[in-house]
Order: sequence, then structure tokens, then C-alpha cells
Amino acid sequence: MIKPLGDRVLLKKLEAEERTKGGIILTGSAKEAPQEAEVIAVGPGEMKDGALVPMEVRVGDKVIYSKYSGTDVKHRQEEYILVSQKDILAVVTDEEAK
Repeated sequence: MIKPLGDRVLLKKLEAEERTKGGIILTGSAKEAPQEAEVIAVGPGEMKDGALVPMEVRVGDKVIYSKYSGTDVKHRQEEYILVSQKDILAVVTDEEAK
């Protein structure tokens, strides 16, 4: 198990779409790397001015992260990306906008 430290978050990349909206099947090299991932583990938070700043994401959240951020990690045949919380741009929700 990987336990992130500080304000770091362990993400599992979501699979890239294999078809375009028009139905064209994409090969491995034509697929754009996804910037959407699921939160697998979360560090305790960052210390600022002697106080712990809590994390804004939780395990199970689906998030969008910055394209060129993080460190790729392979652990027990699984691939992850380890990012700082500041590199997470948004949490994806399934709720419709009202």
C-alpha cells in the first residue's frame, strides 16, 4: 500500500476513450492521455503557520489534474500518479447543474 505524505494525493488514471463521438476507433498512440483520475489515497495535509491545512479531496473522488504534474509510480503491477493537492484542478461530480 502506498501512503502519501503531506499534501500529496495518489491517483489512478481513468482509461482514455477508445472511440470518438463519431464512432472512430482510436489506436493506442492516437489516444490522448486522460487528465481524469480516481483518488486512491490522500496524505494528512500540509502544515502552514503551525496549523494543519486539511485536504480538499477524499478517497473515491474523481478529479481532473494538471497535465504535466505528478510522478508516475508502479506498485504491485498497478500504475498510479502521485501529485500535490495544488495540481488537482477540480472534482468531477455526477450531479446535473441546476
